[in-house]
Amino acid sequence: MVLCLLMQLGVLAQIPEVPNRQEGEGPWPQLIIRGVILINSTGSPPLGPVDIVVENNRITDVRMVGTTGLPVDPAKRPQLKPGGKELDATGMYLLPGFVDSHAHIGGNNGTDASYVYKLWMAHGVTTIREPSAGNGLAWTLEQKKRSERNTITAPRIKAYTRFGMGSKQPIATAKQARDWVRQNAKNGADGIKFFGAAPEIMQAAAEENKRLGLKSAIHHAQTDVGRWNAMHSAKAGISSLEHWYGLPEAMFTDRTIQDYSLAYNYTNEQDRFSEAGTLWKQAAAPFSDRWSKVMDELIALDFTLSPTFNIYEANRDLMRARRAEWHEEYTMPKLWDFYAPSWNAHGSYWHSWGTEQEVQWRENFRLWMAFINEYKNRGGRVTVGTDSGFIYELFGFAYPREMELLREAGFHPLEVIKAATLNGAELLGMEKEIGSVEIGKLADFVIVEENPLMDFKVLYGTGAIRLVENNQVTRVGGVKYTIKDGIVYDAKDLLAQVKKMVEEEKAKTGYQIIQPGIAPHKH
Repeated sequence: MVLCLLMQLGVLAQIPEVPNRQEGEGPWPQLIIRGVILINSTGSPPLGPVDIVVENNRITDVRMVGTTGLPVDPAKRPQLKPGGKELDATGMYLLPGFVDSHAHIGGNNGTDASYVYKLWMAHGVTTIREPSAGNGLAWTLEQKKRSERNTITAPRIKAYTRFGMGSKQPIATAKQARDWVRQNAKNGADGIKFFGAAPEIMQAAAEENKRLGLKSAIHHAQTDVGRWNAMHSAKAGISSLEHWYGLPEAMFTDRTIQDYSLAYNYTNEQDRFSEAGTLWKQAAAPFSDRWSKVMDELIALDFTLSPTFNIYEANRDLMRARRAEWHEEYTMPKLWDFYAPSWNAHGSYWHSWGTEQEVQWRENFRLWMAFINEYKNRGGRVTVGTDSGFIYELFGFAYPREMELLREAGFHPLEVIKAATLNGAELLGMEKEIGSVEIGKLADFVIVEENPLMDFKVLYGTGAIRLVENNQVTRVGGVKYTIKDGIVYDAKDLLAQVKKMVEEEKAKTGYQIIQPGIAPHKH
């Protein structure tokens, strides 16, 4: 509880220093990526082979150099300039760099930033939005600068402060709210993450933040959603909704608040998360007049939805989330311990979680996914955000899982790619810089040897299982190269570094994740 208070106040504990970048090759005055199949975010189907030319971190040419089944015509290829670099990616697939719209750098769960950054970069995440600045705004802004200069191996960072962080006293008036927002902007924040407050405070803060040109996000806490839901947030000019709290409440027709059990206590997270699994059933039915009216109005207000399906997946299948194959080699012991049932750790609410809760949450997902898919169909913006580091979801690995869940919701694979790239860029106000492979944009790319449209599992660092000749089981996939600002990173090497970090930590602590136990055990 003390740690939560320190985070809210923006008071820093001792945070391990992120070392200067040792990984990655480049940048070069010119980089030519040869022979890739381009999977863009513009609605185009895949095409190629193409050569992509980067000069001084800007795309200067995307040139078709052949057709399917025929050799590349050398006369069509752009020429390499002195001092330039060629990257032979013949037959591989290239996508825009991924944007994680809900990405906590770590700290409160026992992870250090270097570990988290490398997991993200190993999975093609080149840009993140950090909601809450959990390690303190000053620290996050310093990390942002170091990433911009490429002096550390890290995605580019957008820093959103938790509303009220650093205030010397609780914000209780509209004037205090506006003053805090102005100071937050002067401090250099890119935006604000709200959790809810009195309506007049929310209105004043959201309007002032928008007037200053900053972005915002909201996680509607149950403590305030009864008087301020997703519709209020959209009308006040807040940029995006995190998760889904506040959406069902905007569509109630036969009640005004959630049907809480009479023994419910908000500080008991088993209560919060188990009863949240019944919430979508309490809202208006899919495609009803109220359901459609709310959706259409939110879209008209340019309100973005960042569902973070993955962070709730353990609620519908705890065993799957807890025993994901990457935990053994890539999850830090302290993080594994943080996941275990606890009264104190956020998201560790497995006090008594079983069949009944999971059945409720499966239905919750069905209704939630129906809303998100139709929101996209009607022109609403949906992004890929993970919120990993909690509830058995591991940084980096959670990203392709979120893509799979959008696919389950009904998105075409190309629509998933758009959500992961261009939509995220638009939410951050960066669509002129990143989000698609177009001339003039920054050189952020993901290169993979397998076609991810056919199977998003090839984007996991652990790859996907295939049966090949002689009845042999093998692994394919994993991101091959992550390119950020024209610097080429070997994604598999980054993942190997993470594996070594975990091995060293286990050797120091004597911890091991043992099946089928929940918590790590000391020898």
